[in-house]
Amino acid sequence: MTTTTLAVLVPLLPFLGAVAGLLLGRTAPGLARPLAVLPALTSLALAAVVAARQGGDAAVDAATQLTPTGSVPIDLALHIDGFAALVAVLVGLVASCVQIYSTAYLHDDPRYPSYAALVSLFTSAMLLVVYSGDLMVLLVGWEIMGICSYFLVGHYWETPEARAASLKAFLVTKLGDVPFLIGLFALAADAGSFRITRILATVADGGLDHPTLIALLLLTGVAGKSAQFPLHTWLPDAMAGPTPVSALIHAATMVAAGVYFVARLLPVFAASAAALVVLALMAAVTMAGSALAALAQDDIKRVLAYSTVGQLGYMTGALAVGDRGAAVFHLLAHGAFKALLFLAAGVIIHAAGTNSLAAMSRMKDLRARVPDAYWTMTVALLALAAVPPFSGFFSKEAVLGAAEHTATGHAGSAPAAAGWIVLLAGLVTALLTAAYATRLWLLAFRGRGAEAPDHGRQPVAMTAVLWVLAVPSLAFGVTVGVLPDWFDGHKLAPTLTTSVLGTGFAFVGALVTYGAWRQTTALAARVPIGAVAAHRDGDAGLVEAEAIATHTPAYGDVAAAPDPADPGRLLLGPLHRHAAAGFRLDALYAGLFVRPVQAGARLVRFLDREVVETYVRGAGAAPRWLGVAVRRAQTGNVQTYLSALLAGTVVLAVAAVLVATAGA
Repeated sequence: MTTTTLAVLVPLLPFLGAVAGLLLGRTAPGLARPLAVLPALTSLALAAVVAARQGGDAAVDAATQLTPTGSVPIDLALHIDGFAALVAVLVGLVASCVQIYSTAYLHDDPRYPSYAALVSLFTSAMLLVVYSGDLMVLLVGWEIMGICSYFLVGHYWETPEARAASLKAFLVTKLGDVPFLIGLFALAADAGSFRITRILATVADGGLDHPTLIALLLLTGVAGKSAQFPLHTWLPDAMAGPTPVSALIHAATMVAAGVYFVARLLPVFAASAAALVVLALMAAVTMAGSALAALAQDDIKRVLAYSTVGQLGYMTGALAVGDRGAAVFHLLAHGAFKALLFLAAGVIIHAAGTNSLAAMSRMKDLRARVPDAYWTMTVALLALAAVPPFSGFFSKEAVLGAAEHTATGHAGSAPAAAGWIVLLAGLVTALLTAAYATRLWLLAFRGRGAEAPDHGRQPVAMTAVLWVLAVPSLAFGVTVGVLPDWFDGHKLAPTLTTSVLGTGFAFVGALVTYGAWRQTTALAARVPIGAVAAHRDGDAGLVEAEAIATHTPAYGDVAAAPDPADPGRLLLGPLHRHAAAGFRLDALYAGLFVRPVQAGARLVRFLDREVVETYVRGAGAAPRWLGVAVRRAQTGNVQTYLSALLAGTVVLAVAAVLVATAGA
C-alpha cells in the first residue's frame, strides 16, 4: 500500500471499530472487547509504518476536493510532516494501552460496549486532527472530541459530580470554540484557502491582513481545548469520569489538540509579536498557578489533572518563543509519562479501595500492595519532575533552553520579553513540580492513612500496560539526537545553563518537600489513625462509581482517619486554602458570568409569563367576551328580533335628524 492509503486507514479503523461497537455492543457484547482493542492496535501499527516511511523527510501531501463551496473550497487533505507522524504514533500507543487497560478496569461495567466505542471514536477524531491538511476537516475532529469528552466524562451519569463535570467540560470548551471558529474563517478569508500548506505559504509571503486578531481568536479556542488559563477550570473536574478516560484525555487526545494546532500553524502566530507575548503570559500564569494548586490537592487524580495543565503550559511556552520542536518533544514525552501516571493511579485506587476521587491522606503504605504501580509510577514521577536521565528532563530542558535563547536574543524572531516570561515561570514551575511530585509519592506510598483490605494482585491487563508505558517514560530522552531531523532541524539537546538551573530547582523542591513531610510526620506521630471496617472485593470501575454516588470512601470509616502528615499545608501556609480551591476561579466565574446569565434568564421568564402571555391572554379574551355577548343576543324569539330592529331604526332616524339639524 502507498503511504497515503495507510495514512487514511489510521483514523478510519478506530472509526469503523466505534461504529461496529455501537451497533453490535448490545446484541453481541462478547465482541465489544475485540472491537475496541484490535482497531486501536492495528491503527498504532499503521501509524508506525507511516512514521517510518515519512522518516522526517518532506511532508506527505495528498488532497481531493470534498465539496465546491465557492471562493474558499474545502479539501479532504492529508499533510503529514515529521512531528505529525510521531504524534499519531503517540495517540495510537496511548489509545491502545487505554483500551487494553479498560477491558479489566471496567470488566463488569454494563455500559462498557458504549464506553469502548466512544474511546475508539475519540481516538479516530484526534488522529483526524493530527493528519488533516485542511482546517475545516480538522475542525470536524476537533468538535467530535468535544462531544466524546462530554459522554466519557459523564460515564457515571447517575452521580451529580459526573453530570456536572461533563456539562462543564462541554460548555467551557465551546466557549473557546466560538471565537476559534471565527478565527478560522478570518484566516481562510485572508489566505483564500483552508489548506494548511497554502495558509503557511500566504504567511511566508506576508499575505495576512489581520495576523494579531486572527491569532488571538484562535488562541481562545486553544485555551479551552488545552485547558490553559483562564479556560482551564473544566479539566480538574473532569476527574469524575473513569480513570482510563482521564489518561486518554490528558495524555494523547483532547488537551494535546490545542498545542498541536498552534504548532501546526506556528508561523500564523509568529506573524504577531503581540500574540506571542499574550501566549507567553498565558503559559506563565498557567504553569505557576496550576503547580501551586497541585501542591494543595488531596485527591490523587486532581493532582495529576493540575499537573497536566502545568505541563501544557510548558508546551505553550515553547510555542510562545517560536520553537515548535521543543513543544512537540515535550508533548510526546509528557504523553507517555502522564498516561502512565493516570493508569497507575487507577491501580492505586483499586488497591486502596477508595473512589475515583482518591484521597492521598487516607492511603497507607501501598508499596508492597501494588509493586507494579509503585515502580512504574516512581519512574513517571521522576520524569514529571525532570530528573535526569528520565524523558521529562530532556523535553523540559528543550523548552527552557529555547526560552533562554530567545530571552538572550540568540535565536528566533520571538520577542525577548516572551523568552524571559517563559524562562522565569518555567524555573519556578520546575521547583513546584518536583515538590508536588514528591508529595504525591510520599503520601501514596509512605502514607499513614487507614489501611484498606487487600484485593489481591491486580489484573495483568492493567499492570502489563504500566510497564509498556514505563519504557518511553524512562528512555524516550535518548532519542534527542535523532528528533531534530523530524522537527525542522531544531536543536533539542539540553544546554548547560538551563540544565543546571532546572535540575537544581527540581532537587530543591523535592528536598524541601521531603523535609516538610518529615517534620509533619514527627508532629503527627501521636495522632491515632482510625480503624477500617471490612469491605467486599469488587471491580475497580464499579467501586469507583459506587463511591462517587454515595459521597463516601469505598471502604470502612476512612473519612475519619486522614493522614495529618501533609507537607503541602506546611509549605503553602495560608495560601493552601485558596490553592486547594483552584484560587476560587470557579466562584469568580460564577459571579461574573453564571449568576448574571441566570438572572437574565429569570427576567426573560418573568417578561414572557407576566407581560407577553398577558397580551396573548387579552387578545384571546376580547373575542371570547364578544362571542358571549352575541350568543346571549341569539335567543330565538322573533318578537325580540323585531323589537331590536325597530329600536335600531329609531336610533338611526334620530341620528339622521340630529345630523341634518346640525348641518342647517
